[in-house]
Parts: sequence; C-alpha cells; structure tokens
Amino acid sequence: MQTVVQLATGPGFGIDAVTCTDDHSRWSAPEVEHDHELVLVRRGMFRRRSAGREAVIDTTMAYLSASATEEQYAHPAGGDICTVITVRPELWQSLTGDPKRFDRSTIYVDARLDLVHRRVLAGARGGDTEFGVAEELLRLIRHAVGQVARVPGGGGSGRQKLVDRARAAIIDRHPDASGLLPLARLLAVSPYRLSRAFSTELGVTLTCYRNRVRVAWALDRLEQGTSSLADLAADLGFADQAHLSRTVRQHTGRTPATVRRLLAASGRGEDST
Repeated sequence: MQTVVQLATGPGFGIDAVTCTDDHSRWSAPEVEHDHELVLVRRGMFRRRSAGREAVIDTTMAYLSASATEEQYAHPAGGDICTVITVRPELWQSLTGDPKRFDRSTIYVDARLDLVHRRVLAGARGGDTEFGVAEELLRLIRHAVGQVARVPGGGGSGRQKLVDRARAAIIDRHPDASGLLPLARLLAVSPYRLSRAFSTELGVTLTCYRNRVRVAWALDRLEQGTSSLADLAADLGFADQAHLSRTVRQHTGRTPATVRRLLAASGRGEDST
C-alpha cells in the first residue's frame, strides 16, 4: 500500500513523498512508468528489478527510471519513505540527453547528492517552486546523472551481493561493521575481496562508504537543529568534534555549522547559494 503526498510541481516536473507500507519478500507484478523518475530513499530499503538486474535500494542508493521501463519491487524489510521526482520526457531530454546512454540505473548517493536532495525538500517546504526548488532540482538531476556516469557498469552478481550485505551491516550499525577486518569475518570473505568489491561496484572505498553513512546520520541530526557538535560526534563514533567537522566537510564541501544554516535557510525559502 502506498501513500503519496505532493510536495511541489512545476513545468515538466513533480516532486512527491511516497510512503510504502508493504512487507513482503516476493516480487510485485511488473509496473511501467510513463515519465522519467529519480527515486531517492529517505527511510527504509527495498529491492528493485529492472532490465534483468536486481539492486538493493536504500538511503545510499537511488535509481533512475526511464520512460516505458518495466520494473518490479520487493519489500523484505518492511516499509519505506521515498522522494519521487517525476520529469516529463521532453524536459528530461533537455537536461540529460539520451537516457539510453547510461549503462545502469542505480546511483550511489554520496553526501553531496544527499545534501542537494535535502535542500530540494527544504525548498519545497518553503514554497519557492518556480526558482528555489527548480534550481535545486536541476542540481540534483545533474549530480545524479554524473554519479551514473562515474559508477562502473557490469560486474558480477556475487560481488554485488557481497556489497549489498556489507552495506546492510553498516547501515544497521552491526557491531562487526566497526572495522574492515571484523566486517570481513562477519561476511566470511577476505578483507582484500571485500575492499576491492566496494571500489569496483560503487567507485568508492569501503572506508569512504562507511563515512558517507555516518555523514548521513549527521545530516539528519543537523537538519533537526541539533546544537552540540561535540555530543553529535560522540554519538556517531567520531574521535572528536574536529574529526566530525573534517569528515562532513570532506563529503559535503561544507562544515556542520554551515550545513545546519543551509537547511534552515532553504526551509524558509531564503537564498541558499
């Protein structure tokens, strides 16, 4: 079952918050979309099958859905909340060119893309659809397409499944996900194989991916207006506040204090450049 809330609409695009309460491991009946979509997860995870490929979609993996593409979904972990950005074919063509040139549809959501996504949502809450939301939306699509272009195509299914299992352990904060060696033991593979799988499948190191997930948790707290960066650093397992600040800046290009102001300003419809 799905609940759809329209967040914003403009010439050639729409932004919806979609809450899915399905809880099943079986694949749904095939669905075909008529427009192009960019789907980013805010909470939860699910599985997607398209063009013979399966992928785990969560807060660190989004996907592009081309017009007339057949897709199926499974929800083995329960419900999820997604941002669904719908773009009419003519607008999509003008923004990205021919979508058939992309080797794959899944996108690694790095922290910069995550921050742009949050600014789109904050702008939608502020109501400035014609300029503020539209401008951030263009940045979001451009960044998403850039991620697809950088992620290596192809890859063995065994390697992808290994990365999916490792991602799940990191996101679920499994105790053994605190380091490369214990995580490799948990997954019953060599540390070298695990490290290489991340670099090959996602185009980033395992260390970078783990920090990216921790930065996402930090962005959640900053978006909620948390005031103590020292407490935030301790809660998320950083060595200290300086370590938190360095990592957030490396992944987003902004300091935690700047991120907090940016998201607050976007929500008020102010200039966030």
